[in-house]
Amino acid sequence: MKAMIFAAGRGERMRPLTDSCPKPLLPVAGKPLIVRQIEALATAGIRDIVINHAWLGAQIEDTLGDGTRWGVRLQYSPETEALETAGGIAQAAPLLQGAGNIFLAVSGDILSQYDYAQLAAPAARLAKAAQPGMHLVMVPNPDFHPAGDFVLDPHGVLAHDGSGERLTFGNIGLYDLRMFAGIAPGTRMAMSPLYRECIAAGRATGERYDGLWENVGTPAQLDALDRRLRAVTMPGR
Repeated sequence: MKAMIFAAGRGERMRPLTDSCPKPLLPVAGKPLIVRQIEALATAGIRDIVINHAWLGAQIEDTLGDGTRWGVRLQYSPETEALETAGGIAQAAPLLQGAGNIFLAVSGDILSQYDYAQLAAPAARLAKAAQPGMHLVMVPNPDFHPAGDFVLDPHGVLAHDGSGERLTFGNIGLYDLRMFAGIAPGTRMAMSPLYRECIAAGRATGERYDGLWENVGTPAQLDALDRRLRAVTMPGR
């Protein structure tokens, strides 16, 4: 299975830090956010990783290189302007082909301890499906998003409403490339229409993750997370 890390956003809420540094390259406890993602993917045995970029993208390529130091192969999908999630996937589709239709996608600006190896079983299930589907990792609703995104029913099926627990999408998901076949490269498009379509057709599943997960959106959040991790990794200092 291949993976895609989203790194094209401007990071407006993180300014002024992102005026001169792409958001995924901002360090937490001495290590860039996106490097933590690459390491987690490599640990799970995922070796082919595609990274899209737009704002200050050359810095991302110069910093990460070809991925040799982490035992992975990095390829890049440059965008003149950020194409949003679905548009970014459509643009990068030629790089994601070659390992079946199912790929893992994750945002480059989150931090979590989720074990990507757990996605092997749902990926195999999606690969056997006649129609394209998705599987999303859901997390408890954070303070900044109390209403959540989707309902996860007791059978692991996602819905817009109904019985079950309303949770927040953790920006970690499995997708089928066939869903993006009708999007022309260079098209700017969000994922929302595809989520709605897939959920309405009953082809969207999910799982709840309760471990460490942070969507780092502001300098204050970044600083708090940095101090939190340093306190854990360097106790007494």
